[in-house]
Amino acid sequence: MPATRVILFLLLFFPLTPVFPAIGWAQAPESLDHLVAQALISNPEVKASAERWQMTVERARQAGALDDPMMMLRVQNALIRDPLDFKRDAMTAKVIGISQKLPFFGKRQLMRDEAGFDAEAERWVVEERRIELRRMVKETWYQISLIDRSLETVAATVNLLDDLIRLAESMYGVGKAGQQEVFQAQLERSKMEEMRIGLEQKRRSLAASLNTLVYRQAETAIPVIPRMTLTPLSLSAAELERLAFAHRPALKSLQARIDRTGASARLAEKEFYPDVTVSLEYMQRDPAMDSPGDDMYGAELTFNLPIQTERRHAKVAEIEAERRMAIQELAVLQNRIRLEISDGLAQLERSSKLTRLYDKGILIQAGGTVESAMAAYQTDKAKFSEVLSSRMALFNFEREYHGAVADHQMQLAVLEGVVGTPLFPIP
Repeated sequence: MPATRVILFLLLFFPLTPVFPAIGWAQAPESLDHLVAQALISNPEVKASAERWQMTVERARQAGALDDPMMMLRVQNALIRDPLDFKRDAMTAKVIGISQKLPFFGKRQLMRDEAGFDAEAERWVVEERRIELRRMVKETWYQISLIDRSLETVAATVNLLDDLIRLAESMYGVGKAGQQEVFQAQLERSKMEEMRIGLEQKRRSLAASLNTLVYRQAETAIPVIPRMTLTPLSLSAAELERLAFAHRPALKSLQARIDRTGASARLAEKEFYPDVTVSLEYMQRDPAMDSPGDDMYGAELTFNLPIQTERRHAKVAEIEAERRMAIQELAVLQNRIRLEISDGLAQLERSSKLTRLYDKGILIQAGGTVESAMAAYQTDKAKFSEVLSSRMALFNFEREYHGAVADHQMQLAVLEGVVGTPLFPIP
């Protein structure tokens, strides 16, 4: 009897050797920075945003350009009874002319400024999408890493439970243990198998999501991600806020739209002044009716009368409302950034404290509980179910420890997205 309990004790405390699943375990691990870089280059959403920005750039190149000049050809004062005889009447002339519309002084530059601010705003939208993509890649990576750690723990626990089941069966065969002990161990093993199936399915889904972000085949194998350590963050909320206000592309995009409304308002005020059309004509005449047929020219200056002031005042009011809206949207985003930084730091502190608590306290205490239960079982003061229960509790604490580490790293990725710039090099 003592020998069997010694064997059981060794099984319970033998180091958990990971049994790796078949999903890409033999391949060399990919680095996170490589995946982020590949996603930023290949992701079609980022490319589409870049092309949309290019559209606004080309549109800005068109802004403020003059309209095409108008060419005019005319026969003037020709006789209907002989329309092709240009020498019958001294007033008959063949006329060629050209005209050009000229916007009021300053309008063209304001049109260029307006379109330029549009392009600038769209450029920062592209950068915002890149930051969002970087965050999504990192979060998915850390989620897969957490599943890999859980699969390692589950695989090792399944092997341990197999040994416990064989030991319980042998003890039951000699009448040293009850059949319920065998059933308890088998039930825990079945739960582990159920958990393994769910984790493997979730890993495949996350791997497909990561491959989609990188824009490659969804079935591409993602090798096992190495164990990660906690990355500390030494920046305060005030420092993160300053970084965000200096680097966040969404803020810069909104500021560009505010600047655009300023150019649009000045352009709308210019609409109270007339545009001018300049025309020049040359008239060629043939000699007729004792007239030498001297050639003639004509010059013309026309302009619109901006008397529809109600429409123009409404346009100015509309742009001012748009400007006020953009200013408030900027304030809303700044306020949201402050909240997200505060919430993110709180979550980082929580996950960091939990990690230290598990590492320095709970895991050690849970291990001590297992040891105590084993000692009590050796002296017939504890049941096999108590030993098994304490060991499964230790398993759950190990998973929660890895979850706290992954949560910490994912929250760092979220904070980077809030700030709009990397907080430290990717490990």
